[in-house]
Amino acid sequence: MQWILSTTEQAPEWFIQAVKQHTPASNGLYAAKLLWQRGIKNEQQLAAFINHKSYQPASPFEFGHEMHLAIARLKQACSANEKIAIWGDFDADGITATAVLWDGLGEFFTQHTQLIYYIPNRLTESHGLNNQGIDNLKQQDCKLIVTCDTGSTNINEIIYAKQLGIDVIVTDHHTLPTERPSVSAIINPRYLSSEHQLFHLSGVAVAYKLVEALYQSLPDVPQHPLEDLLDLVAVGLIADLVQLSGDCRYLAQLGIQRLQADFQQPATTRRRPGVGRLLELCQKSGDRPTDISFGLGPRINAVSRIQGDASFCVELLTSRDTKCCNQLAEVTELANARRKSLQKDVQKQVIQKLTQLDLSTTSVIVLEDAQWPAGVLGLVAGQVAQETGRPTILLSTEGMGTEGDKENSLPPLARGSARSVNSVDLYQLVKDQAHLLHRFGGHPFAAGLSLLAENIPLFTAAINQQLRQSLGGKTLTPTVQADLVVTVADLGKELFLELKLLEPCGMGNPVPKLLIQNCWFENTWNRNQQDWQGKKVQYIKTEFEIRDDSGRSAFPGIWWGHYKDELPLGRCDCIAELDYNTFKKRYEIRLLAVRPAANTELSTPNSTLILDWRNFATEKYSAQATPPDANTTQYSALTVDECPTSWDDLRAWWRRCLATSPSGSQSPAEGNPPAALSHRSASTQYNQQLAIAWSKPNLQPPSQIWLTLVGVAKYLSRTNQLVTRVQLLEKLGIGNQSLLLGFKALKYLGFTVKRQDRCLQISWCEINITENAADVAIAQFLAAVREEQFQKQYFAEVPLSTIIAMINSQ
Repeated sequence: MQWILSTTEQAPEWFIQAVKQHTPASNGLYAAKLLWQRGIKNEQQLAAFINHKSYQPASPFEFGHEMHLAIARLKQACSANEKIAIWGDFDADGITATAVLWDGLGEFFTQHTQLIYYIPNRLTESHGLNNQGIDNLKQQDCKLIVTCDTGSTNINEIIYAKQLGIDVIVTDHHTLPTERPSVSAIINPRYLSSEHQLFHLSGVAVAYKLVEALYQSLPDVPQHPLEDLLDLVAVGLIADLVQLSGDCRYLAQLGIQRLQADFQQPATTRRRPGVGRLLELCQKSGDRPTDISFGLGPRINAVSRIQGDASFCVELLTSRDTKCCNQLAEVTELANARRKSLQKDVQKQVIQKLTQLDLSTTSVIVLEDAQWPAGVLGLVAGQVAQETGRPTILLSTEGMGTEGDKENSLPPLARGSARSVNSVDLYQLVKDQAHLLHRFGGHPFAAGLSLLAENIPLFTAAINQQLRQSLGGKTLTPTVQADLVVTVADLGKELFLELKLLEPCGMGNPVPKLLIQNCWFENTWNRNQQDWQGKKVQYIKTEFEIRDDSGRSAFPGIWWGHYKDELPLGRCDCIAELDYNTFKKRYEIRLLAVRPAANTELSTPNSTLILDWRNFATEKYSAQATPPDANTTQYSALTVDECPTSWDDLRAWWRRCLATSPSGSQSPAEGNPPAALSHRSASTQYNQQLAIAWSKPNLQPPSQIWLTLVGVAKYLSRTNQLVTRVQLLEKLGIGNQSLLLGFKALKYLGFTVKRQDRCLQISWCEINITENAADVAIAQFLAAVREEQFQKQYFAEVPLSTIIAMINSQ
């Protein structure tokens, strides 16, 4: 396993002093270093990051006309005494979003009679709306469905609901449809700019914004303050692993305060006794984001993973009946214990199957089993991917009959989950095998998929060959990254409170990872966990004390999922997180990785050769602004201005840097970088440093780009003017592959594209349009544009550490 120490740019003295004002018990050096490294570089940003009172949240009506439409439809339902159904999802974000709407809309509509909720079954239904559930709501005389954390792409189901006389308001944060669905309103932050402070909201936060708008529109109706919902918002936000910036961070900060304050009340007077009991069962106090990410979130998720039906979790989160909530919390705790056991069992079986693989010739791990429960495959795949450094896909054929999928007339399907590591873009990797898949969805690091069971061997061979070719013979190595180097003497309350300044941590602002070198372990012991009834759970944890030469005192720690015999003997290096154990009332470390101290080489690959100037390419900086590295760079950097759409584009530039001497000479074997990228160097003045300086993309909806392309084609065919490919690319803001698919779609509308010298000529003649073929071609173009835009948004925000890891993987 390769250990990487993050590049830590030294913060200026004035910034250290500003941070120190918030850490009176320490010098603030560690926190200042991390905050500066993570983009907090002025006092205004620092104040808004640390203190929610210095942050100005966005109005719910920033969602514009759609929010007004939603409020108008809810007012209509209120006046007409219509029955409303909340349609949620079965994960923690979806459950808490349903609970927020249940409590929030419950201030305006009578619960159980005028307001009901529906949560799909994880094991028998998929995410999103379905016709069977809609039929069920129709039988209950529902006139309006309000979705949360789902629904944006359920076009057919929304049409079906409308045919039954049911309107739909969608609140969601997932992928947008090509065209606006036929809904009363759709509230989705993906319609906003990627830099908007609401853009990263999760499902529960979007639901909260709808309730907030209703509170502002009908201020005399609610009997309870809006802030009572914030604890639920924090649980969903943190459990869903969204980027905690903008309003996400603000809402999480406030919500954690409410969560802690309610837990401190006597059990019989808590607003949310179910949440309080869950915190007691997982031995947390609700004052830390990790109390959610390691406590509440996994327990809420476990219910649907084990039982399928998680509907009772809404009652658990919202009921004031202490006795009932205690019972539901204990059922939830047992489900989580069962999940841990199942996860451990599957992990053991996967490890056994791994022994039959030659990992030296395996780039992507693909394993299947008829007995694996689908609910835990993603969790196990993530563990295997981290430990092996290889993308891992686990598939279950559980419940597959010999007659196949009767409903869709398909042979048996294998269903499963895929997880990746930093060095591999899993989304693109699996997407390239789409012809072998039944369904697929996800992002660069996680995905769900299904395929014909008979296609598994072909899929395995194809995806391995594809990744081997892209790696060029390089072996994948698991990596672990540390942020700070500390000693055992540094550990404790002072450092904990200093690092707590960064909380709540999450995507884009991870929990600080601490490297402790030349240390050793004492008083090690392990045992199986027990559930709340005292029964053993097949999940191991090891406790220990850690020492080094920095002082005489030892410091306690814990290593989840490992035996004490797995700790090396003698001197070691380790990477850990600093935590506070509420149950034992002590500070401790959570061990993440350990190795013998003999392996002392730490890697910071290419960290001084790649400069991140992306912030200085945005409009919020003046034209005269100079990137901080510019004046200290020994040679002028090769600067990439245009946002790439693949790692191969970026690697081509990196290979050119490596093949170029500081004086500008270049190996002729390296060839030219891709035409899609540009640089500011005047001629061939290249050097060893690469500066990434593309702006965050200002993206148009794909449907608008298609209309623009059609308009350009009509104009050029009418005027007989020529156009270059580059002109079209710049006009449309797309890449070559998308443009080719656009030309293909134009042909079905009667347009002909011909090359004339170095230009293109577009003409038109009337034809009988085959609507189905045209629709398919246009859909392919729109899908290509969406994929390209997704990649651009990803590269606009991907951390520099990931870029270094990805480039270093080639």
